[in-house]
Amino acid sequence: MPDYRLGDVIDDFCVKCKRIMNHNLVSLVNGEPAKVRCRTCHSDHDYRREQPPPPKIDAKKQALYDEVLKKVNPDGSGGPAPEPEAPKPPAKGKSKKTST
Repeated sequence: MPDYRLGDVIDDFCVKCKRIMNHNLVSLVNGEPAKVRCRTCHSDHDYRREQPPPPKIDAKKQALYDEVLKKVNPDGSGGPAPEPEAPKPPAKGKSKKTST
């Protein structure tokens, strides 16, 4: 276990940059990093041990989304519903006018 000191540079996941970046140690608790400051964007946050935060999934929104998917594709085959064919654009070029 390394001996950490304030100001040491360590890698951690930056919540603002959304990447693993270099950070400076801002505070220590019992010899372990507690808070760090990103050297790129200068934001302070808790030390995350290079792990991104879990995704935020709202259960109510997910249930509504699943309900809509079932209405669109009731057989549940998993594939996207077939899309209707788009009309073809008119051919480019000179159009001939006929006089009668």
